Amino acid sequence: MTYRNLSSLLALVLLQSITWVNANPWEAIDNPYGKQVAAIGGYANGCLQGGQALPHVGDGYQVIRTNRQRYYGHEALTGFVSDFATNVKQQGFNDLLIADMSMPRGGNFTQGHSSHQIGLDVDIWFQQASRPLTKTEREQPQPLKFVDKKKFLLDNKLWTNAQTQMLRIAAEDKRVARIFVSPVIKQHLCNLELTNDAWLNKVRPWWGHTYHMHVRLHCPEGDKLCQNQAPIPAGDGCNELSWWKKQLTGAPVKPPARPTTKPKKKKPKVKPQQCSHILSAK
Repeated sequence: MTYRNLSSLLALVLLQSITWVNANPWEAIDNPYGKQVAAIGGYANGCLQGGQALPHVGDGYQVIRTNRQRYYGHEALTGFVSDFATNVKQQGFNDLLIADMSMPRGGNFTQGHSSHQIGLDVDIWFQQASRPLTKTEREQPQPLKFVDKKKFLLDNKLWTNAQTQMLRIAAEDKRVARIFVSPVIKQHLCNLELTNDAWLNKVRPWWGHTYHMHVRLHCPEGDKLCQNQAPIPAGDGCNELSWWKKQLTGAPVKPPARPTTKPKKKKPKVKPQQCSHILSAK
């Protein structure tokens, strides 16, 4: 490659980087704003005021992929993570691996999630750490393959009582509104025929989520601008899984024919007015 071609390539990369940052200014911010904490808007369309950084290492947990700067949250979330990790450790299990929470001021990610915007969502990997990880291991972790979607089965050598108890302990916490997991994991829990399974109601099947659970908290009391999801239907949710099994294991569906008319463009989501100030504040 010639010097001129290399220079052109570097210039293109730089231009793309600048465009990417400008396209999503939330990811360009590296510090929280405001002393008074508040979750503003909905889980998939909002922002975070007074966000707190979760320490990268704590009692019973280690934060992974810190270079993403997605380890911020509402004080309710950082408190939950700390309490949850301690409770899991007291059961004799190893360190939790804490992945994506929110960015310093919340807002939307360019990739990875549509939610995690108001500091009340956290991804927690099912695999645990039996020792302190090196910096490289924390920044470039390799997920385990717990789920075989086509067979709609879990790997019983990887999935143990530790993972089941992680879900139970989290779901029994009153702060938790929902926990998203692969439908295969939900089916496994239903098959266990647990004697006290009221907590299964909060464990919801969703796309992906094969190696981590996505824990979502209720809006904290007093956060008037925070928007809760609709309540979960009554029951343990096990009767929903036949539909999910068909989606994951059924024959691939042919894509529909191209429409003759252009589909209407979706209106872009408009964040709550307070988010504009949080985004631009120094």
